[in-house]
This record gives sequence, structure tokens and C-alpha cells, in this order.
Amino acid sequence: MKSKKPGINTLCTHGGEVKDEQFKGAVSPLYMSSSYAYEDVDVKRYPRYFNTPNQEALGKLVAKLENCETGMIFGSGMAAVSHSLFAFLKAGDHVVFPPTLYGGTYNLATEQFGKYGIEFDLAEGFSKADFESKIKENTRVIYVETPSNPLMLITDLKMIGELARKYGLVSMIDNTFASPVNQQPANFGIDIMIHSATKYMGGHSDICAGAVAASQEHMDQIWNLAKNLGGSLSDYTVWLLERSMKTMAIRVKAQNKNALKVAKWLQKHPLVGRVHYPGLKDHPDHRLAKKQMKGYTGMMSFELVKSANAEEFMKSLKMIKQSMSLAGVESTILSPAKTSHSLLTPQEREQQGISDGLLRLSVGIEDKKDIIADMEQAFEQTTKSQMESLPV
Repeated sequence: MKSKKPGINTLCTHGGEVKDEQFKGAVSPLYMSSSYAYEDVDVKRYPRYFNTPNQEALGKLVAKLENCETGMIFGSGMAAVSHSLFAFLKAGDHVVFPPTLYGGTYNLATEQFGKYGIEFDLAEGFSKADFESKIKENTRVIYVETPSNPLMLITDLKMIGELARKYGLVSMIDNTFASPVNQQPANFGIDIMIHSATKYMGGHSDICAGAVAASQEHMDQIWNLAKNLGGSLSDYTVWLLERSMKTMAIRVKAQNKNALKVAKWLQKHPLVGRVHYPGLKDHPDHRLAKKQMKGYTGMMSFELVKSANAEEFMKSLKMIKQSMSLAGVESTILSPAKTSHSLLTPQEREQQGISDGLLRLSVGIEDKKDIIADMEQAFEQTTKSQMESLPV
């Protein structure tokens, strides 16, 4: 009888375990050693080689979640991004990026690529023609984010996979905003899946890590660079990340549900001009998101009407925290113009559609009524402050 593939909750709970053969403990033992035997062993283990027992087991879990052959754990999300890109690029090569790009990745390209003779272009839109028009003879990589940060725009993954195969390119995706709970890009033909594991995988705002999943062939190339650059993660943090990932599917599904309710509520509020959330039927990419995603994530952004002060609104929140990161169990909010995209010029932000009044909300697992109540009182306080500031 053919065994069935375990459900995602089961996979998250048990897929990254290191078996405790000695004491039969219920959780993975933590191997803190930075030095291992090299004689009479099957694998020569070393932390910088990403193959300690805890590193190896968690990499396998990420691979299973992304429906790939193998995975690796890195010291941060940007370590995962940079290792993946530089593993397939050399002087004279070219990359195609989407029109909107995470600030850290954009800064990597604008500040570092030139030093190594690497070129890049941003597609002017999200259609096949937009991406294909930027492909050159020296293009080696096509890289996307979907949903995008912070406007939650959706890229057609099947189309990107087909373009990559047509031109012999390596396709990459930053899958952080969706998480493998909501989206498995490998099923649509994408080669390399990248995550800031700090976010949904960690989920508690207390871990900084990155992850990559790919075929063994592609991962061998990434590993060959990574072992020299040394961006591995300490085993203690790997162990904490495995513990956190046991509840990832439960957390993410709860955040999906809350976010849809909050997005619909925000849509109706008179102080909100626009809500960017792919789960809303009027989102321009809703049909595509429904086709390639299992859930719409806990991330969204929204813009207040011009008469409302975004800073005043955020300062008036009591439970929802102003915070730099995202995807923790607690709801957080920030201004992309002052944080994730602050290193872009005002003109670059305007080009990407990121206004100073845009707010990015990461919806947590709190009761949805409490999230909405906190935002309601903050809107009321904002209105009150504006009325008091009017000349008598």
C-alpha cells in the first residue's frame, strides 16, 4: 500500500525532527558542537558547511514544505537572497527583477552588483511581455516576489517558470510573504524558493534566519558559494526555528483568516482610501492569487485618505505595535517609506507606488474583534486630534 503524504500540520510538527536515539526525548536534541569527527564517518560535519545534525534536519523540512529535493538554513533572509543570486551570477551577467522589490534586495542590487560587473533591470509591469522585454543575451536569472512588499501585487508563477525554461534562466522567488503554507512555487515551475525565516517560519519576532529550497543540482551550486562566504546559522537558533515551525501552519492559517476580516473592515472605513490585499475580490490580482495560493497571507497594506494623519493613527494604536519586522503572532504596523523602503529615493518610492501615507499591517493571531477595536479607537483618536487642531 502506497503511503500518503502527511498533512502540513503533521509535516511542520515532525518533519524537522532530529531523533533522540539515546534518551528518546519528545523533541529534537540540540547538538551544540562546532567540531565533529572526520575519520570513519559518513558525513564530515562542520557548522560552516550547513550540515550539522540540526541544520541538516531543518533544511530537509524546508525542502518538504516547498516540495523540493533539498534545503539550507542561513543566518538571515538577506543571506539567503544574496547567496542564491551570487551563486548563479558572475561579471557580465544580467538579472530581471519585478517592478516592485523588497528594499533590502533592491539595495543589494543597486549598491553591490556594480562592484562585480552584474547588470539588472526592473520589469515595467507584471505581464509576460513586461518580463520578457527585459531579457537579454546575458540574462541568467529571473527573480520575483509574490505577494510583493508592500503593495501585495501578484506575479503569475507559471508564466515566470515557462519564461525561465524558454530562455534557459534560473527562476527564483522570495516566498516570504506567502510562506509555504499558502504557496508552493515549485509546483508552478520555479527553481529556487527563498525565505526570510525571521518572518512566518520563526513567527514569534525572536529569530533572525533565512532559508532556501531547490533541486539538489541548484543547491549544490549555492552550497559551493555558501561554504566560502560562511553565512550559516548557529545550531541553537536552528533548534529554536524548528520549534517555531511546528506551529507554522496553525499560525499562518489563523493569520489568513484574521487578515481577510480586517481587510474587509478597513475597506468600509471612511478614513481609509485604499486597501491592498489579494483576498479582496476587487484586488486587481485576486483571480490569479486564488489560482496559485492556498491562502492570502496575514500581510496587507492600506492608505489613509489625505485628510487623515497616518503618523497620528499609528501612535494612537494600543495593542498593535509599530515594529520593523512582520509575520509574528502579534499584529504590527509600519510605514514602508520610513522602514523597509527608506533607502529608496522619494522618486523611486513614488515610481513603485509607495506613498508616505501607505501603512503595512502584519495581522497576528489575536482575536479579530480586538484587532479591529484597536484600529477603530485609533481612527477615532486621529479624527479627534484633527478636529482639535482646526483653527477656532
